[in-house]
Amino acid sequence: MSLPHSQFLVVGGGLIGLATAHKIQTRFPDAKVTVLEKESEVGLHQSGHNSGVLHCGLYYKPGSLKARMAVEGIREMTAFCQTHGLPHEICGKVVVATDEQEIPRLRDLHSRGTANGLEGLQWLSGEQLREIEPNASGIAALRVPQEGIVDYPAVSLKLKSLITQNGGSVLTRCKVEVIERLNRRWLLQTTAGEMEANYLVNCAGLHSDRVCHLAGQTPPVKIIPFRGEYFKLRPEKEHLVRHLIYPVPDPAFPFLGVHFTRMIQGGIECGPNAVLAFSREGYSLRKVDVGDLAETLTYPGLWKFLARYPKVTIGEFLQSLNKRLFCRALQRLIPAVSLEDLVPGGAGVRAQAMADDGSLVQDFSIQQTTGALHVLNAPSPGATASLTIGGYITDLVGAVV
Repeated sequence: MSLPHSQFLVVGGGLIGLATAHKIQTRFPDAKVTVLEKESEVGLHQSGHNSGVLHCGLYYKPGSLKARMAVEGIREMTAFCQTHGLPHEICGKVVVATDEQEIPRLRDLHSRGTANGLEGLQWLSGEQLREIEPNASGIAALRVPQEGIVDYPAVSLKLKSLITQNGGSVLTRCKVEVIERLNRRWLLQTTAGEMEANYLVNCAGLHSDRVCHLAGQTPPVKIIPFRGEYFKLRPEKEHLVRHLIYPVPDPAFPFLGVHFTRMIQGGIECGPNAVLAFSREGYSLRKVDVGDLAETLTYPGLWKFLARYPKVTIGEFLQSLNKRLFCRALQRLIPAVSLEDLVPGGAGVRAQAMADDGSLVQDFSIQQTTGALHVLNAPSPGATASLTIGGYITDLVGAVV
């Protein structure tokens, strides 16, 4: 199928924006596709500031977009990396229960993973766990052989290359400032000049709600930035970790908890925590954007969220300030890790959509309007599933253009 007179503008040069542009080009080869990215290169925010894990769909509610797209997404992402010679490894993961209270939740994960179509899930006793992870502490574990690691910045650059090879454009240092709807077309004022298109796709990640608002829509959610901070193990202690090692998620807080991640370029990351960031691009505690912070703190949903999770929220913040507390959380999984083994690592900011009642939006959220589509929530496994999400968006667009 071809749409020779159609022009698509994709706002946001992260993995999902790039994957969407690539999929639109594949489906509609005669259409003009342009990606607008405000930074000097693609993939510099969530796509480049994450743990580099290939998630296979263990945690997500069966039937949800996340579950369906994670299972299909890891297969598609792995195949993409194989086709283009990009660094990746299916190294497997273990989710570790450290006390009896976590056993029912671990069994629930086993059931969810099975319902989502994961293959090769294996229940491990404490002894079986230590056969494959000698330094891990746990009374039981779930082995997830399909999970792995990947170089997401390399994936971003490859997608950029494919888009340009296929006749599209990826414009960097191109921040969208004004969006107007005129005679069934979009007119965008950007820092790189005026842009025009028939169809607008908003994949702006940390700023997706703002772009939605610029396009004349009232987003049903607010992006609340949560920073995730990492340490790394000293090279001489990297032998302590063989797989990806995760805790059983705490139902009292909607994040996965600190864990150990093998990195595709070598080394072991430890983290992340989850603390409120004072800027939508606040990769350190010292990075404060007064406008971002005011917008966050005046959102009623945030205060309802904090009232719902006061103990864990305070605990995460204290853990951010105190390396000893961070280490103590890691020692629940690997007791042999000491304070001296941890060196500073990187950080990422998760674009988490929050509803007015203070609940975090758990599933992917994609809103379609006349002539436009807005991706308003696509946290983990958004990177893993980016190609599949891009295909899903292309299906939606193809049905209406």
